Amino acid sequence: MKEHKNKVELIGTYGGDETHALSAWTSTSRDLTEEKKGRIDKLLTMLASNGHGTPFEKSSLHFLLTTEMASHIQFLKHRISSFNAESARYKELKDDKFYIPVDWPQDEQTKLAEHCQNCIDQYHKCLDRLVKSGVSKKRAKESARFYLPYSNQLTADVMFNFRSFMHFMGLRNSPDAQLEIRQIAQQMLELIEKTGQFTHSLNAFGWTKDKIYNSQT
Repeated sequence: MKEHKNKVELIGTYGGDETHALSAWTSTSRDLTEEKKGRIDKLLTMLASNGHGTPFEKSSLHFLLTTEMASHIQFLKHRISSFNAESARYKELKDDKFYIPVDWPQDEQTKLAEHCQNCIDQYHKCLDRLVKSGVSKKRAKESARFYLPYSNQLTADVMFNFRSFMHFMGLRNSPDAQLEIRQIAQQMLELIEKTGQFTHSLNAFGWTKDKIYNSQT
């Protein structure tokens, strides 16, 4: 059976450890000497430990996500990020993408895939029927989507500042979070770690390299 997974892509980043440190040093001097560079890790740990969060808001992390509806909604509930997504209200969804839980038995995965494909087929047929019956194309697109299942995937463009990203990680990259959102958060975290730009900042919030790659997701 074709794989139907959620996807995460890192579009780009701005800032990093030095950006956060320089923001904090604005109150004294932003001159970045070699001696001060050697103190960045300790400074960032002190800031995070004492709740001085604004310097960590000076970086941006930009992702492209493809997720099922449950995870999509959880991103919207946070409102700690800049979020835009494709909309079935304005266009006919033609990628026909949907998510299948990776921890389900194979027979249940097959049944859900068949159900999702049937729902998508009915969505396209309904849209055509509505237009032919005289319903406006706009109304047909926004209402035919009621046929789509909860596992239907949407693609979204999301940007965090680093502080908000850490808040998101604390809530969604957690054993208490739903499996799907945990897996998405873990992928996002690994992509940011691999940039090498945020090593000290991640450590300051407790996300050491060992914890990142050994967290139970």
